Amino acid sequence: MPVDEHISDPSLRSVLEISNAAREQAVSLLNEISATLSGGAAPSPATLAELTKQQKILNTNLAQLRGLHRSANFRARETKGTTAEARHEVDVLHLQLQNLYYEQHHLEGEISACEGFEHSYQKLPLIPVEEFLSLHPEHARDAEAHKDEDDEAYENALMIARINHERAGREALEQQRLELQKRKQKLIAENKKRRDDLANLDKDLEKFIDAAKPIQKMFEKVA
Repeated sequence: MPVDEHISDPSLRSVLEISNAAREQAVSLLNEISATLSGGAAPSPATLAELTKQQKILNTNLAQLRGLHRSANFRARETKGTTAEARHEVDVLHLQLQNLYYEQHHLEGEISACEGFEHSYQKLPLIPVEEFLSLHPEHARDAEAHKDEDDEAYENALMIARINHERAGREALEQQRLELQKRKQKLIAENKKRRDDLANLDKDLEKFIDAAKPIQKMFEKVA
């Protein structure tokens, strides 16, 4: 395939066309000069005039070719600059895309970690759902209304209600424990007081017996 068929830019095709014309003009001029010199005789004025005319045409083509060449160089520089700017923009966009891929991968990892995270509430010894619903009919009605739906909001609300139920039960047990603790402390204090009273009574009884010994001896003498 000829080279000129690969060139689609109009300015470059003009350069190629003028270049071909200048080449053909130069070849034609050289052939005429060679033919004139090979004849041995001096060229006629008409021949010299024709050669001069052909040389002027050649010079004109060469001058036009130089101008187009300079213009082509300028456009090539502009194209290189534009290409460099476009390449820079592409590099920036590619870097941004890579950053987005990295962020996407990071977020997917975070989402997977969150989905697989075992929260402490999942380990609570909650009563079974059926038992909870039997104790709280209002939630049982909600469960019946959502039994055919995958309602995450209802599941969350039900879990919160079960946790609140567990908390209320534990708070009630804690209150009972505190009351029993108070009763225990009270009983311990009462028992201690009784022990102290009995100890004091023993001391008083020993004193009474010691005080009664002289009287007992007196009765023994009389007897």
